Amino acid sequence: MDSPLFNRKTILSLIAGGIVSGAAFWLAFRKVPAQALFTYLAAIEWIWIIPTMILVMVIFALRSLRWQIIVNAAELISFKDAYHPLMIGFMLNSILPGRVGEVARPAILKNQKGVPFSTGLATVAVERMFDTGVLILLFLVVAATVEIDPLLEIPFGEYRLNKETLEMIAGGMVKLSLLLLFGMILFSIEPVRSFGNRLILKLPALLFFAPDHFKKRIEDRVCRPLIRFTDNIASGFVLLKRPGRVLACIGLSLMIWPMHAYGYLLLMYGSPGVNLTFFEMSAVMVIICFFIALPSVPGYWGLWEAGGIFAMRLFGVAPEPAAGYTLANHFVQMFPVFVAGLISAWLIGFSMKSASAAPPQGAQAQALQSR
Repeated sequence: MDSPLFNRKTILSLIAGGIVSGAAFWLAFRKVPAQALFTYLAAIEWIWIIPTMILVMVIFALRSLRWQIIVNAAELISFKDAYHPLMIGFMLNSILPGRVGEVARPAILKNQKGVPFSTGLATVAVERMFDTGVLILLFLVVAATVEIDPLLEIPFGEYRLNKETLEMIAGGMVKLSLLLLFGMILFSIEPVRSFGNRLILKLPALLFFAPDHFKKRIEDRVCRPLIRFTDNIASGFVLLKRPGRVLACIGLSLMIWPMHAYGYLLLMYGSPGVNLTFFEMSAVMVIICFFIALPSVPGYWGLWEAGGIFAMRLFGVAPEPAAGYTLANHFVQMFPVFVAGLISAWLIGFSMKSASAAPPQGAQAQALQSR
């Protein structure tokens, strides 16, 4: 069977990721008595996982709709065409290192619909920009309203999760977002891109000592493919020229993150020892999201829990219930996405090998006709 979970390389990566995740999990919970943790997990009213998981799937449906809107600015695809790659991508991020799911998404889109890989990758970057923008705004609200004790620190491996680390991550995200936004705008300006393409075509002239046939080969095999690549990247940023679509994506993003926070709140209702308001739980979610931006193991196991314990300590939640709730919430947030990703992979016949294959002839011809 050729699937992402059954080819040899993926199995080896999964085993390695599992070992590393297990070590990270141990780091997060080594100071929490195992018996107390299991006792707490057994005390959770698990009936609350049903509405929480349903809400998670609604959120990912909205994420799929948002990505469809972004891609449709360049290439027309259906909701289903966006949903399956997105779910597979998030599923892969939970089991494989290096966030390979972000690369798998445009690869699947190319294989299924003939959308150029670089165009699909650009649309993933745009989608991430909307998420990052909302999270930065939410963090600014948290930083302005929540007193973060500078002495509070949760050690996790080489990291020290504290106020300084949180501010460092926030600063890095702001700088990266501004740089990415500048690049998107630059690619979207036709005169700038045309000037760049002309410069690329002049590169062979720098090799004045080389024969003409060699310069022609460089032009055909390097310069023109590079121009196609930049043009495809630019097509992935076409959304920025469509104010209506941009507003729709902003609206969806402003729906998605409060719904995520409400999902955290739903599970809290069945979790003893945790009694936070919606705003406080939103702050917990934002802090966790910032901490898991640090390089970590697949699925963020361990780092998610350590970040959650840090955040909940700010609101007076004791370490044991904070650890138990955060672990349970992590599982509830990840499990339905993992299962949905597996189902999507089965439905479209996805495999790691086929994701990098060329699109079918029909899809490729259709894509060419649409340009």
